Parts: sequence; structure tokens; C-alpha cells
Amino acid sequence: MKRRHFALTLPAAAALTSLPLALPALAQSRKDAVVLGMTLEPPGLDPTAGAASAIAEVTQYNVFETLTKINADGSVTPLLAERWEVSPDLRTYTFHLRKGVKFSNGEPFNAQTVKYAFERAAGEKSTNKDKRTFAAMESVRPIDDHTVVVINKEPDPDFLFYMGQATAIMVEPKSAADNATKPVGTGPYVLDSWSKGSSIVLKASPSYRAPGSVKIKRATFRFISDPAAQVAAVLSGDVDAFVRVTPRGAAQFKANPRLQTIVSGSRAKTVLAMNNAKKPLNDVRVRRAIAAAIDRKAVIAGAGDGFGVPIGSHYVPGAAGYIDTTVVNPYDVEKAKALLKEAGVTTPLELSLVLPPPPYARQGGEVIVAQLAKIGITAKVQNVEWAQWLANTYGGPKNYDLTIISHVEPFDLANFTKPDYYWGYNNPKFNALYDKIKTTPNVAERNKLLGDAQKMLADDAALAWLYQPQWVTVANKRLTGLWKDMPVFVNDLAALSWT
Repeated sequence: MKRRHFALTLPAAAALTSLPLALPALAQSRKDAVVLGMTLEPPGLDPTAGAASAIAEVTQYNVFETLTKINADGSVTPLLAERWEVSPDLRTYTFHLRKGVKFSNGEPFNAQTVKYAFERAAGEKSTNKDKRTFAAMESVRPIDDHTVVVINKEPDPDFLFYMGQATAIMVEPKSAADNATKPVGTGPYVLDSWSKGSSIVLKASPSYRAPGSVKIKRATFRFISDPAAQVAAVLSGDVDAFVRVTPRGAAQFKANPRLQTIVSGSRAKTVLAMNNAKKPLNDVRVRRAIAAAIDRKAVIAGAGDGFGVPIGSHYVPGAAGYIDTTVVNPYDVEKAKALLKEAGVTTPLELSLVLPPPPYARQGGEVIVAQLAKIGITAKVQNVEWAQWLANTYGGPKNYDLTIISHVEPFDLANFTKPDYYWGYNNPKFNALYDKIKTTPNVAERNKLLGDAQKMLADDAALAWLYQPQWVTVANKRLTGLWKDMPVFVNDLAALSWT
């Protein structure tokens, strides 16, 4: 079934030169091992406990599994659920579970596990970023060991997609509390080692139900945030593949006959988030002024080296119901100045600009600073590490005015209905519209409502939307099974093999 449609190191180049020279050749000569490069290190390994997308990049479909599986083309197919039935009103889902499945600690997976996992995700102490999805379940009822019925309080046309996301993983009750450091799942891999600041190693699980299907027995994730170091690691062969590598090396990668380059579509939205709850950003005229001050094409050139498509709301081309809202707040410096004057803002206006480590944020920040200066806004850059961003910008006191981040989830309009979400947007009219979207099963009518939602967010300038990223993946030509597109951020290790 096709779906339309942060989320969220050791960068020193010198670290590369200290590696034994034989490492690249050794890694590539083995047919059962792979070294993958990643920009960010996950803060933990439990995707139900944090919002960072890097967690799922290591663990989803590798260590942990879900009832359904989201594929590279956005379709949803069986995983731990072999099949399912859906009621006509899109509220009741009956899942028939795969038999003979065990967790890596030997405990069985069954319908009681599903009930535990979903009720835990909805519980009072849950930090699951999709807690609302699970709290919207009216009941989770095991019929027998291999059949479970989930009844939602309201219709949810996207429910099967949600059940394939990392926040819906199956967890084993006895080990769930320790999953951040000692993950226990039903997947084809288990944690072998974690060298903080450097790498994570997964190895094939000896208890996996289909061991013969796994060609890669050992996978090393190396964390390299510095763009120059990423390019060097790829060209030297220190990594076999780098998913979502800096696009700055694209020309060199394409010219290298040893490498394959994949430019992937995405459902991600790179944004300049504004703290709607803080003065003067609580004034829509100020937010519109900031949006109008931004030349999206210049940001794409600076932040993504040209790999991106301008967007004007929290939705991307290719997603069902998409409308072009870039015309709502177009680039217009004089209009931006006039809006600030109309709002009674005295310039120069100083605002903080918090930038997490990814190159798109740091590079894009340079462009944004220069553009805002043209309308009298002084953006004071604060470069922070990922943990600091999660603790102080996304969570905690939300000590920021502006920040640049990519939201990678396909279905995340619900975040605009949460007044305590990090950008502080609060519009009862949008909340009512989103409720209507969620409960409208007719596709054509629902797509129209999605268009209305995009227009409302753009009119409110809830954020200054920048672009839809296009991700560059580079790998050894002999490595097969890499995803061509990325509706969700995962590295599906079991799909990889060497030729």
C-alpha cells in the first residue's frame, strides 16, 4: 500500500590518518562485513525514548522490529505481523502475528508483547515522541498468542505506516528499561560494542529466525560529522558506504569508478524554526518578515550544495495532497522590512540562532545570518552539540529564538497541534482542521484538507520553511541493497550484500 508522503562524534580529520592503512582493504575483502558512515551519533539505542533520527538509523529493522515494514518506495508490507484486516471505518486493525519469533534474550514474541509495547508507549512515564498515536488506541486486545486486535478511538488512514516507524518497535518487558544501552529486539542483529564518540558495531543475532537470509554478519557504524572528513573517509575506502553524506563531495564521488552515487528523494523538511512563544516572534508579522527575508534557492546552494527543492509549508512535493505554498511568503527584502516596521520592531533586532552539528545546519546558518542582516536582524550564532540541542532547544527550557533542523518524519503535521512542542505554535483553528484530516477516510476530501492545512501554516508563518532535501548516498560499487529513496531514515542491513 503506497504512502504519501526529528526529528533527528568524532569529526577530527586527524582521526582518519591514525587508522591502520590495511583497514579499508580488509573491510572490503570480507564478504560478510560492512562499514557505514553516519553524520550523527545516536544519544541512545532505544527509539521509543528519544526524538533523534540517528537512533533508528542504527537500530530500526536491524535490532528492533515492528508489526509492519516501511519500504524504500513508501509501501507498507508485513514484518512481525504476517497479515492484517482493517475495518471499513478504519478504526479496528486485527494483526496476525508471525509464529516462532524470539527476542535475542530468548523470550518469545507474542500478542501479549504487542499489548505491553503499545501500552508502555502510551503510559504516563512514556517519552515516546509519538506517544499521541498510542494514547489514541482505545484498546489493545490479545485474542490468542498470535492474534491481537487494536481499536483506535478515531479513524486513522495512516495507521499501518505508523506501525512501521521506529517508535512502534516491539520491546521485551524484562529488558525494556535497558534498551538505550543494552538493546534487546527480535531483529537480525544484536549490539556487539559501542565506542562512544567513535563507532557502534552490530553483529548477526545467533537467535534470529532466518539466519540464512542475512549476508552481512558484522556492521560498523562510524560517526563523522565534519564534511571534509566524510569525503576523505569515502575516497580512502575507510567506509564502504556513507548514507546522507555531505553533498560537497558529489562531483568527486561520481568521478570515481570504484564508487556508486545515489541521489534519493525524501519526505524531510529542512526549516528555520522560530520560537512562536517568545517575543517578538509571537507576532505573525515578525515571523512573516523573517520568512520573506530568506532566499530559499541561496540556502539550498549553501546548505545542500544545490541538492534540494524549495518548500513553503510542512509538506513536500510528491506527497499526496501537496500544494505549492512557496508563493505565500516569497523572498522580498523590502516587504520584510515593512512588516518589521508595521510590527513596531526597532532594528537592529538581535535574535539567537542555535545550530546543531549537521553540515546543512552549520552551512545554512551562514547564509541565513547574511540574509537576515539585510532587514536589520542580527542573528547571534550558537553552535551546539546534538545532546545540547535536544536538551535545551527541542526539550527543556527551549532557550532559543531561531534554529535550523531537518524534520525527517513523513507524517508529522500533528506536531503543530502540540502547544508545548519546541516551536510553540498554538492555533485552535489548525487543531480542529487536523482533527478533521485524521478522521476523513475519503482520499480526495482528505487531500483537499491537507492542502488547507499547508496553506494555514504558511499564512501563520509558523516556521520559515527552507527546502526538501535530496540525500546523497555514496558506496562501493560492489555493495548492493542500499535504499534508493528514504521515506524513513533506516539502514536496512539485512538487505545488503557484496557482489
